[in-house]
Amino acid sequence: MAYQVLARKWRPKTFAQLVGQEHVIKALANAFASERLHHAYLLTGTRGVGKTTIARIMAKALNCETGITSTPCGVCSACTQIDAGRFVDLLEIDAASNTGIDNIREVLDNAQYSPTAGRFKVYIIDEVHMLSKSAFNAMLKTLEEPPSHVKFILATTDPQKVPITVLSRCLQFSLRQMTPQQVTGHLHKVLEAEQVQFEPLALNLLGHAANGSMRDALSLLDQAIAHGAGQVEESGVRAMLGAVDQSYLFDLLDALAAHDGPRLLHTADAIASRGLSYEAALHELANVLHQVALTQAVPNALADDLPQRGQIVAAAQALSPEDTQLYYQIALHGRRDLPLAPDEYAGFTMTLLRMLAFAPAKPEQIAGAVTPAKPEQITGTTTPAKTEQNSGVIAPPANSAQALSNIAPAQAEQITATPAASTSPAGAITPGKPEQIAASPARLESASVVQMAPSATEPAPAPAQPSNTAPAVESASAYDDLEPPPWHSEAAEAIYQASEPAAQYVSEPAPTAPHTEPAPSIATPSQSKPVTPFNGDWRALVVQLKLGAAGMLAQNAELLSYSDIRFDLQVAEAHRAVATRDYQDKLRLALSEHFGRDIEVNVNIGTIQGETPAVMLVRENAARQEVAVAAIQNDPFIQTLVRDFGGTIDAASIKPL
Repeated sequence: MAYQVLARKWRPKTFAQLVGQEHVIKALANAFASERLHHAYLLTGTRGVGKTTIARIMAKALNCETGITSTPCGVCSACTQIDAGRFVDLLEIDAASNTGIDNIREVLDNAQYSPTAGRFKVYIIDEVHMLSKSAFNAMLKTLEEPPSHVKFILATTDPQKVPITVLSRCLQFSLRQMTPQQVTGHLHKVLEAEQVQFEPLALNLLGHAANGSMRDALSLLDQAIAHGAGQVEESGVRAMLGAVDQSYLFDLLDALAAHDGPRLLHTADAIASRGLSYEAALHELANVLHQVALTQAVPNALADDLPQRGQIVAAAQALSPEDTQLYYQIALHGRRDLPLAPDEYAGFTMTLLRMLAFAPAKPEQIAGAVTPAKPEQITGTTTPAKTEQNSGVIAPPANSAQALSNIAPAQAEQITATPAASTSPAGAITPGKPEQIAASPARLESASVVQMAPSATEPAPAPAQPSNTAPAVESASAYDDLEPPPWHSEAAEAIYQASEPAAQYVSEPAPTAPHTEPAPSIATPSQSKPVTPFNGDWRALVVQLKLGAAGMLAQNAELLSYSDIRFDLQVAEAHRAVATRDYQDKLRLALSEHFGRDIEVNVNIGTIQGETPAVMLVRENAARQEVAVAAIQNDPFIQTLVRDFGGTIDAASIKPL
């Protein structure tokens, strides 16, 4: 007797023998048991998941001599003939080779005749998406209202190509891909029934290699039996599939955990010497890293009978979760980029070197790591003990503006020019509050040194002194007769740009201090003159305030009335969105800071009687545009071009300067 391949020999004959399609089996079994039969069924799914098998079982369930049942007997003439492919009332049509309208028209012409031997005439159309558009149109009417003795069972791997008009006339069942565990379990039963010796790990490899297709799994099993001379061994299956021995993968992980580059490349060379596939190696490496990540996140996620469970747990303890996620991502990208590499060896080794290079360094591996100084280590704090410890004065670097702009916000707020906060020399910049910073950059121009605390890990460098200079600390008055270097003004500008809005009181000019006098302190409101009172020009005030988000409210508001403590504004209905409480609070805060007293802002929604700053700006821009257009049109040279050369003036392209 001729040998029958396992994929055909072990094709399920009943619904109970099907593997992995319980959701479809339950619906069909209940339908046949209650005889709620539809006239057309559509089975979708990838190759080898059981579409044709289910269609034949349905044909037996419809024509079994015991009656319409979900459990056909399998021994009556109808069941045996359907299994043998000789049942006259079962017509299997391959739509891939019969795509034309003539083939479908022949089928439809025969559908009107009653069945010869069975209860129903069943049409199984495989790969139905291959039919032409005209063939689909020809079968629509019959598919919707076929004779009572006709049942259509359509099967396809690409339901997206089936017209929606056909889909709406069928009961659609989507078959799922089978999990590796389901495939492995079924192969285990097949080999036990065939009395073939096997190793469990070899079946795991076949289950993953099948990619959810039971037919592919049985075909690979046939090949593995032939490769192993009647046995299914792990080594033979790995050689047949080009898979990588798991021990090599764990050697790679151990080398990565130890940051051992030579060992990493030695393991890669060992894989090459055995002729294994590098693409499969990256695939298996990603699979192992997935299992390692599962162990790290959920320790009980791995099955107890997994052969590599001990090695996976050890790798999970050796690698950090961050490293595992990084290596997994690099393995995926390396497998994707493998066809672009000069050769597979180069692509594989570059992937491993990328894992080694991008591995996060541990703190103890950073040579010469410097612990940043704490804020309280910076001189100038109000604690005298800390201030007296800092005797060194360091001159600011050449790019002082960048150095000052890079100061952390918590430290920048402590910068001031008040000498009372510390025992530093006159003119030194010492910690303070931002509101104590002078409004004029001239205060910072007189500051010539910045006193800093020595670092926690390295001593403060001694100040460079000329050979004929005895004192260790230079006074700020030493620079009185010299023009300040340009970085002083740049540093002051950087600080003002990073700080809060400028103070609303202008300090009086300070006289040049003698060498024996301390640097002048910051002016207070009681020592300064206030800003110019408001004269009713709302637009000029809005421009002067330089508002942020509240500028939308101020620009579209009309000033109705004002007093020393209150501003009444009117906003049109169209701009209600900018008159919310948030915008009003920001505008009130800006006005209070500008005038140096609490200002109340009252905003009403209504009709604008006058002009808002935004309307004024639009009107002025339009006037400037008209002046610019007139200047171009009246230009003698332009008029010559228009008159002599037939030129035209595009007014929309004219922009005022």
